Amino acid sequence: MSLDRRAFLGVAGLSALAVAGTRSLDALTRRGRAEGASEARAATRWAMVVDPGKCRKDDGCTGCIAACDRAHNVPHFSERAHEVKWIWREPFDRAFPDHGGSLPEDAARSQSVPVLCNHCDNPPCVRVCPVQATWKRADGIVMMDYHRCIGCRYCMAACPYGARSFNWLDPRPRIKEPNPEFPTRTKGVVEKCNFCEERLALGRPPACVEACTEGALVFGNLKDPRSEVRRLLRSRHALRRKPELGTGPNVYYLV
Repeated sequence: MSLDRRAFLGVAGLSALAVAGTRSLDALTRRGRAEGASEARAATRWAMVVDPGKCRKDDGCTGCIAACDRAHNVPHFSERAHEVKWIWREPFDRAFPDHGGSLPEDAARSQSVPVLCNHCDNPPCVRVCPVQATWKRADGIVMMDYHRCIGCRYCMAACPYGARSFNWLDPRPRIKEPNPEFPTRTKGVVEKCNFCEERLALGRPPACVEACTEGALVFGNLKDPRSEVRRLLRSRHALRRKPELGTGPNVYYLV
């Protein structure tokens, strides 16, 4: 069947309108999803509560560290100078130099606690980054863009917790079994804990929390008065690392 010019233009016009309508609908759908995600993040303030008493039951345990390393392709270097770490253990008196008396003296000397990025309310690392490779989301997670990072290490100098690592060497050959679901990094970029934001998006807890068999790590929404983190902070006294600096850390340690 042939079409004359007028009929052809009519059909073409209807097709164009249909395509435009579909694109507009897709755009509205995407916009709606983005706005919904933004609203959800604004109603959330992620935080972690650490119970050193439960962690102390097995002071040599590194299950949380191993789980984090596997999930995020954290490389293992034999040289300490090249070490990359997202979560690690520090002696209590080193993590809290001004609170050594908050626990019994012997426990404070011998105990180590897990430490990580504190995802601060007022992160100094974000302020000093010249290319906006690190930023804070509405839900409080301090993020990293590995492709944008230029390796200036200003963020490392600004972080008072030593929570960022620099890849002096190519990390990829140092990963035994790469996790294909998380991007590997390259030489010359900074990396750190991201509160497992990729798992949170799927409704799963952080890898370290899931791996802790003693229940020493609890994760949740500070803005939800019914959350487990809020319940713990109401019932127990808690410390934060260097709060006097005004960074507003969101990792709490029960004492």
